[in-house]
Amino acid sequence: MRSLHLVFVLALAGLSPAFAQSAATSVAPAAASTAAVADLPVVVVTGVQPGPGLWKVSKGDHVLWVLGTLSPLPRAMQWQSREVDEVIAASQQVLLEPSVQLKADVGFLGKLFLLPAAYGARKNDDGATLQQVLPPPVYARWQVLKQKYLGDDRGVERWRPLFASQELYRKALKANGLSRSGGVRANIDALAKRHGVPELATDYHVLIEHPRAAIKAFRQAAPRDVTCFIRTLDSVEHDLPAMTARANAWATGDLQALRELPDSDRRDACVAAVAGAGFAQALGLGDVPAQQRATWLAAARKALHDNAQTFALLPMDELLKPGGYLATLQAEGYQVDVPQ
Repeated sequence: MRSLHLVFVLALAGLSPAFAQSAATSVAPAAASTAAVADLPVVVVTGVQPGPGLWKVSKGDHVLWVLGTLSPLPRAMQWQSREVDEVIAASQQVLLEPSVQLKADVGFLGKLFLLPAAYGARKNDDGATLQQVLPPPVYARWQVLKQKYLGDDRGVERWRPLFASQELYRKALKANGLSRSGGVRANIDALAKRHGVPELATDYHVLIEHPRAAIKAFRQAAPRDVTCFIRTLDSVEHDLPAMTARANAWATGDLQALRELPDSDRRDACVAAVAGAGFAQALGLGDVPAQQRATWLAAARKALHDNAQTFALLPMDELLKPGGYLATLQAEGYQVDVPQ
């Protein structure tokens, strides 16, 4: 059986395939705490930055060092961590971030026909425009932000709200000196290659047995796009100062600031809009956060058992919140030490 990594759901929308753990939770209006940081100056750090320290998980003399990742990060930052370099050099394995891989059961001809259909799912049905599918107040907000960050792009006006909002978000990050990854993953890959340390993906695989039907169902779930669209407008209008402050805090290794600064719920809202749709439930995507968590934890336990030392990546939120991945390992008897 040949398979194809699908791009018609999260990847097409510009969302990371790593599902947010809170994707199944209900989405509340933008928190008032966001306004409290809206007055922060949007000044992005540049140059060489060390990033945060590493969490240490151990049992006996076997150690797992964990780097917390964040998005967005400063675009002009040059991340160089001597600690990470030394840890990877002495490790037997690198565990990558938890993620989801969507695969479709199709052959070569299926690929040729499936991809155009997937990209066609970007557009609203019957050629409808955003003005026709969005509430007037929401569309008015979109027009202001679109002119600021996208200019006179007319093609995006026929995109579904989910995709249009992600394009706006991407351009807004760039205009404010931010990027989705900051080059961190590329640097990790380069270090692993330089030191000859194998990387292990911790993907949770979801097989789409009927991809055409899945694309059709995805197109029919359009009303849920509006939730993601509104949260993205909220983020672009109000959250960029806080996102910049968080990005700077990660770059400079300020964990206290990361704990105190509010995080935007944009991504959770967008993932929830997709994962909560009927088609997602039918495809078995409803329990993805739990399955994703179980997959990474199983890989971490095995690494701690088999390797004297392992380096791993996890989203920063999973390291900072009380019920995160490392809290589970700690409850199982592993020692967890927070970086100073």
